[in-house]
Amino acid sequence: MIVRTLLVLGFIWHALRQRVKPWLFFQLNADYFNDSKGLYSKLDMDQSIPRRWRLQQSLDTDGTKPEQYPVFLKPEWGQNSAGVIRIDNEIQLEAARANRAQDSVPYLIQEGAQGKREFEVFVICSPDSKKCLRTLSVTQVLNTSNDAHPVNGIYNSETFYLDKTHELNRKQADQLALHLSQAGPFRMARYGIRADSIEALVQGEFKIFEINLFLPMPLVLLSKNLGTFEKLRLIGQLTGQLAQVTGEIPEARKRKSIFFRKLFYLNRLNFKKLPAKTEEEMVL
Repeated sequence: MIVRTLLVLGFIWHALRQRVKPWLFFQLNADYFNDSKGLYSKLDMDQSIPRRWRLQQSLDTDGTKPEQYPVFLKPEWGQNSAGVIRIDNEIQLEAARANRAQDSVPYLIQEGAQGKREFEVFVICSPDSKKCLRTLSVTQVLNTSNDAHPVNGIYNSETFYLDKTHELNRKQADQLALHLSQAGPFRMARYGIRADSIEALVQGEFKIFEINLFLPMPLVLLSKNLGTFEKLRLIGQLTGQLAQVTGEIPEARKRKSIFFRKLFYLNRLNFKKLPAKTEEEMVL
């Protein structure tokens, strides 16, 4: 994908220009990497979300009975909506469980968020500085189907994106960033959110269905309402900021082996093809 290539090359160029070691990029959110599991656990992230914004979520076991449908089954770690399934009733739930490989990664079951609109909010932050927020973009996720709860993702041909950042003034952007910072002082993150409107988003009336910390693509770069020149400008801005934030990681902090462990884990993601009506996302 051209956007990904430009992001990688842009980051390396800015890192070298700022005399930052490019490989330290993988340490941006290392504090939240689960060493024992070898991944950024969605269950760990779930516990960091303030209760008023958190959806009910747990490991999916045969004894788990949802209070209402739809619910979503998803691997404890995955990318680009891999393995995510929407479940509308008990029959579908039992079928999905029966069809799941015995040696597959652990699956979670999550209640469906009721907000009318889906947003992806991308944030770059310097938690060690007085002015934390460096950038914030708000992207609305839409779907060409009539499905009220699709599983959206960059590889879903029915999914498309619109940049909504311009609909927030500086004060509103800061307010939204303040809300999201309560989930943790992440240096880079993309939040999957359901809310009824932009105004509800700013007021903190939303539910977070996902926090992505490992290579989260700024989905604003896929927006249909942005031209090529604007996207190139944003790539330069975002990669420059990521290099700056990477350079701010304390030298004394213990480094974690994340990249190669994630590659190993990717090889285990051998999901069966299950009928899915599709909701959510991840990655650079």
